[in-house]
Amino acid sequence: MRPKPWLALVAAILAGCGMARSAEMRVTLLGTGTPTPRLSSFSASTLVEAGPEKLIFDLGRGSTIRLFQKKIPIGAITAHFITHLHSDHVVGLPDMWLTGWIGTPFGSRKTPMVIFGPKGTVAMTENLTKAFSEDIRIRIDDENYPPSGVAFAAKDIEPGPVYENNGVKVTAIEVNHGEKIKPSFGYVVEYDGKKVVLSGDTKPDERVAKAAEGADLLIHEVAVIDPDLFKAYPNYRAIENHHTSPEEAGRIFAEAKPKLAVYSHIVFASQPPTQDVPEEALLKRTRTTYQGPLVIGHDLMSFVITDKVEGFAPDGTAIR
Repeated sequence: MRPKPWLALVAAILAGCGMARSAEMRVTLLGTGTPTPRLSSFSASTLVEAGPEKLIFDLGRGSTIRLFQKKIPIGAITAHFITHLHSDHVVGLPDMWLTGWIGTPFGSRKTPMVIFGPKGTVAMTENLTKAFSEDIRIRIDDENYPPSGVAFAAKDIEPGPVYENNGVKVTAIEVNHGEKIKPSFGYVVEYDGKKVVLSGDTKPDERVAKAAEGADLLIHEVAVIDPDLFKAYPNYRAIENHHTSPEEAGRIFAEAKPKLAVYSHIVFASQPPTQDVPEEALLKRTRTTYQGPLVIGHDLMSFVITDKVEGFAPDGTAIR
């Protein structure tokens, strides 16, 4: 049967105009863990790729290693965003900054490192520059690296739009990580009609639910702590009080109705200690308040957003 000429004409028109398939966003979980030094889950970091933009949200332990595993040059990151200044969210900053400057295929940054974060971010970058001044001096003198590549373009931000480039818009939303941890931010990333929301570290917060209404992807933190630990380690009570339980996260998901909800920055502690997140218990507790699409995040898991959201395991296989 011969193809109808008009079908070929329509296909050609669609391929050459705005009705063609829209540009994709890709989100990769570089670190889904906490300060606990687990091999399987590095501390908080998320990569968002949209058009030519490569954006990193939080710079936890091992974020440079995860980028290397993904074959993404550290020096190619367009902009960096910090949710708050707890150590597990910024401990990877010196590595990202300095290793991204080194003249190698995985580094070679030649322009200032663009970084946005809460009050204290600029001071942190100034003090890091002082702390590593000798390394900087040696590498400029000995290896002729450009001074511009080790400079910071840092900004202390307030809630609202903080970055817009190449059609990508990033908005900071203030969240509730506790009375003494202010400001603390989540972020909304928008591109080509698509929306990704990252909760940051937070107690259950209506501002996250509102920002994530109809989002393609909502990445939210969660905490599961064994009550038996509170007697021996009272600090766990304070930790629990700064985060969101599975039941509370489920209510946020149910209200926002994202196409896909994902857990990352999974705070868990058990007695006796275990290496792996208790996924069945986490899922069971969440399902008491939310029945929609949900993925428990792992390092190097990725999500591709087109007209739908597809998830991929660290080995590249599709998540069903």
